[in-house]
Amino acid sequence: MDEKEFWRVIALLDWDEAGDDDAVLKPARKALAKKSLEEIAAFENILCHKLHALDTMAHARHMGEGAYEDEDSDFSADVFLYARCCVVANGQEYFEAVLADPAAFPEDLEFEALLELAASAHELKTGEEVGYFETDVSYETFSNAAGWAKA
Repeated sequence: MDEKEFWRVIALLDWDEAGDDDAVLKPARKALAKKSLEEIAAFENILCHKLHALDTMAHARHMGEGAYEDEDSDFSADVFLYARCCVVANGQEYFEAVLADPAAFPEDLEFEALLELAASAHELKTGEEVGYFETDVSYETFSNAAGWAKA
């Protein structure tokens, strides 16, 4: 699995089914399940890198309601993660634009279901749940220390 194939799978998300996350994921899950287990794990690793790259204070300040203001603000790390998922789910061009310009971050949108894609493809392929994937980085909010460093 390389970047090009990662984005090809992401492009299979069916936004005509918006409102039914499982239906949105279905074509991408089916395509990913046809890959080897190693490629499914590599997809998850690439996804983690994309989400990690967006895990910055600058991006969090532009997420709409509940945006990061300071350490004392009412900020949900989970909602920010789900918002970053929305950025990736909208494809390579959008991801790259938002990565380059935090002010382009979508306000009040999220797509938590993207976090299930690799695991559900693994389960579709093998009939077994995967506990977790080994990845190079964490997608959890605040895991990108450089992105949260104060200037």
